[in-house]
Amino acid sequence: MTIRKARVQDAPSMHKLINSYADKKLMLSKALSEIYDHLSDFFVVEENKKIVGCCGLHVTWEDLAEIRSLAVDTKTKGKGYGVKLMKTCHKEAKKLGVKNVFALTLIPEFFKKLGYHEVSRDKLPHKVWTDCIKCPIFPDCNEVPLMKQL
Repeated sequence: MTIRKARVQDAPSMHKLINSYADKKLMLSKALSEIYDHLSDFFVVEENKKIVGCCGLHVTWEDLAEIRSLAVDTKTKGKGYGVKLMKTCHKEAKKLGVKNVFALTLIPEFFKKLGYHEVSRDKLPHKVWTDCIKCPIFPDCNEVPLMKQL
């Protein structure tokens, strides 16, 4: 198992993985073009030359970054890959000088185990007005906003 920065050739596998969760209504779908547009934000887990997990870290402001599109192949669940991806993103955020990370999720328990706490959407104005406003389910979103100070 290796965790590394995503490469161009990983995008189709990442797309399939992310949208497998979107099909179950557990996260928002992503167009393949979106993955290419934000490829440098992503880390992947590679196991036996296959992408089995991905997670993005997107800087949204001087002291804030978002954890995005955390997805792990269901066949590899239980191996801790999601936690390892999150810790990799946290390490990257610290390296970039980011002090706080947040996530919008339908599975808040996972994030709470990693030290995240629920916050009001008012704490995330940049996210709401740059990404959420374009979302097809805005404003009727039921994702839980969570934040962690690094």
